[in-house]
Amino acid sequence: MVPLMRMHATPSVILSPVRHSLFGLRRNVSASTLAHPRKSRAFLTTSSSTPPDCLARVPQGPTNVNKIRPSPTTQAQARSHQLSTHLSPVLSSSLQSRSSTTMAQQTLPTRGGFEAKAPSVYTPRKVGAAHTLEYRVFIEKDGVPVSPFHDIPLYANEQQTILNMVVEIPRWTNAKQEISKEDTLNPIKQDTKKGKLRFVRNCFPHKGYLWNYGAFPQTWEDPNATHPETKAKGDNDPLDVCEIGELVAKPGEVKQVKVLGTMALLDEGETDWKIIVIDVNDPLAPKLNDIEDVERHLPGLLRATNEWFRIYKIPDGKPENQFAFSGECKNRKYAMDVVRECAEAWEKLITGKTPKGEISLANTTVPHSNDRTDATKLNIPKGDNQPPAPIDPSIDKWFYISGASA
Repeated sequence: MVPLMRMHATPSVILSPVRHSLFGLRRNVSASTLAHPRKSRAFLTTSSSTPPDCLARVPQGPTNVNKIRPSPTTQAQARSHQLSTHLSPVLSSSLQSRSSTTMAQQTLPTRGGFEAKAPSVYTPRKVGAAHTLEYRVFIEKDGVPVSPFHDIPLYANEQQTILNMVVEIPRWTNAKQEISKEDTLNPIKQDTKKGKLRFVRNCFPHKGYLWNYGAFPQTWEDPNATHPETKAKGDNDPLDVCEIGELVAKPGEVKQVKVLGTMALLDEGETDWKIIVIDVNDPLAPKLNDIEDVERHLPGLLRATNEWFRIYKIPDGKPENQFAFSGECKNRKYAMDVVRECAEAWEKLITGKTPKGEISLANTTVPHSNDRTDATKLNIPKGDNQPPAPIDPSIDKWFYISGASA
C-alpha cells in the first residue's frame, strides 16, 4: 500500500517511538531484523534549518586496435594479462598519506587473507564545474582515459578477494552522480530529471548519502534476466556499492575494498543490489569480514542503511521503496555470488552476446571487445578543475518523516 503523506505546518513532529542513535536508530538491532512493519504510515514535514555541525556538509574536496577478435583461448590469456598490467608491486605507505592519487600506488596490507597489490594509478579528469549540467569526471590510468564501466578490472588481486570500487558520490553529499552508461568512456556526471540536476533530500536525521557510494566496474545488472529469488529483473546499471569506511572519498576515486554483504532493493519493480563493502586500508577492515561484523562494530549502520533506501524518495512524492528478503541483509558469500553473476552479465554485454541497447561499450583495454578503441582518437576534453558551482540552499532542507523507524 502506498504510504500516506502530508505536509505539516510546523517542523516539529514525532518520528517514532524508537529511541534514536547518531544514525537515528536503536543500536541493538541484528542484521537479520532490518524489516519494518508493512502497515506503517509515513508523514512528511520539512524544515529549512541548518543541519547541526556533526551532520554539516563535508568539503569536497597510439595504435588503432579496433575490431580485435582473438580466439577464446587468447581471450582468457589476454584477460589475465589485463589484470596483471593493473597490478604493480609498489611500497606501501601510511594511512595518513592516502589520497585518490597516491592510494593506488600502495601495496595493500594483509587483512586476514585479503592481500592485494594495488592497480596502476587511476586519477580523475574533471571537466566543467561540479553541480552544473556540463560537469564530467573522466577516469585516467597513467594519464590515458579509460572507462570506469569497462576498463578498470573488477578484481584487484589474483585471489579475487579484493575488488576495485569506483566512487561516484562522497559520503554526506547530496548530488546524485553516477557513471554515464550512454556517454563515450562512461564519465561520471550528475543525474538529471526534466533537464534539472538531481539531489537527494535530507530525510532527518540523515544528511545526504550515509556512505561513499559508487559502483563495481565490469559488472552489470541485466534488465533481461529475472533473479530467481527477488523475482525482478536487473536495473541496467553497474552494481551499486556502499563503502562504510571512516574516510570521505572523492568522485572518481578508485578504492580497493572487500565485500561484507548485500541488500536487495526493489526499486520501481527492478532488482537493485546494494553491496556493503569497506576500504581494505580502513582501521576497522581487519575486524569486518562478514555482515554480522558490521552490526557488532558499527551498531545501527545497517538499520540506518535500510531506512535510508526505504524513505529517500518520499520527499519527491514517491512511495517507500521495498526490499526483497523482508529487508534482510545477506552475508558475504551471498553478496560475492551476486557480484560474480553481474560480472558474467557484463562479460556477455561487452562481447556482444547480449544486446547493448543505448549503452556505450567504448573501451581502451578490453582485448576481446569489438568496441575497443584508441583513446587518442576519442577527443576526450582536457581537465580544467573548475571550482564547484554554488548549490541552492534548499538542498540543505530537512524532511521529517514520521513512522520511518517504526
